[in-house]
Amino acid sequence: MHPAPGSPRLLTQVRQTIRLHHYSRRTEEAYVGWVRRYVRFSGMRHPSELGPEDVRRFLTELADRGGASASTQTQALSGLLFLYRQVLGRDFDSVALVRPAKPVRLPVVLGRGEVRALLGGLGGTPHLVAVLLYGSGLRLLEALQLRVKDLDFATGEIAVRQGKGAKDRITMMADAAHRELKGQLERVRRQHHRDLADGGGFTPLPGAFHRKSPGAACEWAWQFVFPATRTYVDRASGLRYRYHLHESVVQRAVKRAVQVAGIPKRATCHSLRHSFATHLLEDGYDIRTVQELLGHRDVATTMVYTHVLNRGGFGVRSPADRL
Repeated sequence: MHPAPGSPRLLTQVRQTIRLHHYSRRTEEAYVGWVRRYVRFSGMRHPSELGPEDVRRFLTELADRGGASASTQTQALSGLLFLYRQVLGRDFDSVALVRPAKPVRLPVVLGRGEVRALLGGLGGTPHLVAVLLYGSGLRLLEALQLRVKDLDFATGEIAVRQGKGAKDRITMMADAAHRELKGQLERVRRQHHRDLADGGGFTPLPGAFHRKSPGAACEWAWQFVFPATRTYVDRASGLRYRYHLHESVVQRAVKRAVQVAGIPKRATCHSLRHSFATHLLEDGYDIRTVQELLGHRDVATTMVYTHVLNRGGFGVRSPADRL
């Protein structure tokens, strides 16, 4: 049955429900995108008129004609299950919708020389962000969402707020990043003062904090360490805000640096985080410590790095080396 007259449109309902559950912006955009594609695939029929068989046909179409990977199919299924269970209040037979099996893949890890070559090919903000990915084990978005208050130079720690799985954690601040980070903060401080003088200087605040403490939006402590180059005007308030730098800026720079360095691997920004974990294990650090620094919920996730160590997954020496 169709929604009652006067109720919000479907995609608006999906966005409102996602925000009620405090999902990330990236999850919101992904789920809304899959709902839109599902509706179009179904001839613009409302999802309330469709069922598990229609969802299965959509996922099959993604795999057969779209060539979608198992992870893409899983994301699409998660978005549609959220639509039916949380937005439309319907549940599906778990047997009727089987999640595709994901292939187990080893992470792309760079050698220490390759890391040096990659970092040497970067400059400016992308270089500093890459140093944090490798030196602190941050995910790209975690680095770009850092606020001034999250850096503690006295203790050499970085606070990661609302990381993957909405978890907070503390990780190390590499000594190699101190000087560059302080220079970045000084540049950001000058830019913030100019924004304030121009009637701006506001930054988005997490969750409902903007209602509890609206004045914090223009405080220095809440500014992004890596702000965007452009500002925008919020339609509701009319205030001028500055968001954090977009991920694509760093991703493009890293891709170019990998090519220039001649690294024969499909290395990305995330490869620096993988390299952080693997090199710590090579240096003899306890896997539980590495798990905490990475923010993994299960140590089994961290165990994958034992399979890409230079000395072999279990420290086994090849019999060929004894001949």
